[in-house]
Amino acid sequence: MAEAFRGEFYQKVDAKARVSIPAAFRRILEADDPATTENARPRLYIVYGGKTRSFVECYSKRGADQLAADIEAMELGSPERVRAERDLISRSVMAEIEPDGRIVLPPKVREKMGFHGDDLASGGEAAFAGFTNRFRLYRREVYDAELAEEDDDDTDPLTLVGRHKRTG
Repeated sequence: MAEAFRGEFYQKVDAKARVSIPAAFRRILEADDPATTENARPRLYIVYGGKTRSFVECYSKRGADQLAADIEAMELGSPERVRAERDLISRSVMAEIEPDGRIVLPPKVREKMGFHGDDLASGGEAAFAGFTNRFRLYRREVYDAELAEEDDDDTDPLTLVGRHKRTG
């Protein structure tokens, strides 16, 4: 990955379910999926699986390939791998970023985010939240509510870094 997805951004979703990808995120998506003769536009891989998730998770081409490789390294046929394949691979969709920096939110993604029926006609807003190698995309109201419910236990977040190192 060329750079980490960082920050929070809010973007309007229009009546046709189009939303602009923040410029900082587009640069990463472009760097992780250089234009070729087969793919002139950068791609975004959107995971909408997971019953308890109130968001969709978005990966660059490179990030999606790494996620798939991590899943392929799991034991074939194990319940964990089957679930990961179902929720993270099968329940995902690829979207190409238009030249103006927008994508059209596919129907399954709109449904997961909570945009139903006429919601978009009256205007909606999406929240983009960076998570280093991926970003999450929420309906703005859901993101704001989730932040308001966070448990602030007076722990300095810097003390959490390094506690759990990834193995493998």
